[in-house]
Amino acid sequence: MVVIVDTISNPLRPRHPEKVNRPDSASPPKPDWIRVRAPNTRGYADTRNIVRANGLHTVCEEAGCPNIGECWDKKHATFMIMGDTCTRACAFCNVKTGLPNALDGAEPQNVAEATAKLGLSHVVITSVDRDDLADGGAQHFAETIREIRAACPSTTIEILTPDFLRKERALEIVVAAKPDVFNHNLETVPSRYLTVRPGARYFHSIRLLQRVKELDPTIFTKSGIMVGLGEERHEVLQVMDDLRSAEVDFLTIGQYLQPTRKHHAVMRYVPPDEFSSYEKVAYTKGFLMVSASPLTRSSHHAGDDFARLKAARAATAR
Repeated sequence: MVVIVDTISNPLRPRHPEKVNRPDSASPPKPDWIRVRAPNTRGYADTRNIVRANGLHTVCEEAGCPNIGECWDKKHATFMIMGDTCTRACAFCNVKTGLPNALDGAEPQNVAEATAKLGLSHVVITSVDRDDLADGGAQHFAETIREIRAACPSTTIEILTPDFLRKERALEIVVAAKPDVFNHNLETVPSRYLTVRPGARYFHSIRLLQRVKELDPTIFTKSGIMVGLGEERHEVLQVMDDLRSAEVDFLTIGQYLQPTRKHHAVMRYVPPDEFSSYEKVAYTKGFLMVSASPLTRSSHHAGDDFARLKAARAATAR
């Protein structure tokens, strides 16, 4: 493992130092269909307390998910492992960027304990990108899956991984731990990668998803994109074809929302009827499951969607 030591300890360090000197980019006002209620329920508070008590991070908070109130009220939290600091600096993402701390060896067990306390029948585990680690954090993912299996044998496990770019054999380590769903998001169309996701490679991500199926065809695969970043409709349809060529089972499409004025601007708010159109087209292309709406996110309604995904596979096998 490569160890990077951060010798700068400044509590006033900005969350996104690479974006500080960028000019502000204004997005248009949010339409009515994108607005959500502020979280203030008892269930939300209970979930927050369990997360805090186990010293965990969630992508719900770190990425500023608009669905946090709804999900946490139902005690559905998406755990973000390997710290709260990402080695990438994507233009759309609100997760903190910089030099991460060393991995917490107790984190896999803490995640398993929180899963049990929340009573989750389906849990989603994601992570920051850890380009500083020799395996990109693959072993840590595998250990987390094993700890959850031991503590909650009946809980199904969905993982949302980074791309493990240039991390040889990392994918094999994660797949060998046998998650029920392997999710890796493309995030946007190929033409937008240089400005939106510059540290990633589109066709590497497609190949990653394809490789999962080659290693273990029983694992469901899933991917998602955001719209409103300047993409064209025909490009979204091409992404669907590329994902189906990799035998991806489940597609999510949601509206991009700008975290701060230093992030990529929203180029357009896509109306609900266009999302409905994307969903219909995606089903005709062979996806077992499609979720497309302005507020769709990778882990939103993940447990219910997993049940539908299994039913869809069973129906096609008859």
